[in-house]
Amino acid sequence: MLKFTVPGEPYGQPRPRFSAVNGKVHTYNTDESRNYKTQVKLIAQTAAREQGWTFAETEGIGMKVYAYMSIPKSETKKFHAAAVAGDIRPTKKPDVDNIFKAVSDALNGVLYHDDRQILLSRVEKYYSDEPRVEVEVFIVRKELS
Repeated sequence: MLKFTVPGEPYGQPRPRFSAVNGKVHTYNTDESRNYKTQVKLIAQTAAREQGWTFAETEGIGMKVYAYMSIPKSETKKFHAAAVAGDIRPTKKPDVDNIFKAVSDALNGVLYHDDRQILLSRVEKYYSDEPRVEVEVFIVRKELS
């Protein structure tokens, strides 16, 4: 199993942007999206090297993503305490599927060949005073499938 943490506010993959150049439509990602994916990729590469992760060429992959979002400063102390305790969970953007997509796209070609290898996923959102995304990646063994 490989574990790593991406510091900062969780980021959700936005819809692709389109532009027309000389009558041809081009699809592109925003600078913010590219920067976030680069950050995830670099942290994952370092963690893989330190934890001895072997590149998964054909194996099935499982991935757990825990997104810790900052608590709004406008909220009460009571809300803050409940949020830190996990009694209140965020229902605001970004959506869990967009958070997962940003992370899984960033890890393509880094920890595994392609994100189509992901057989199992779990994404959860929480509040925290320390916003971050914690990622766990593991090989799905036959007995677990």
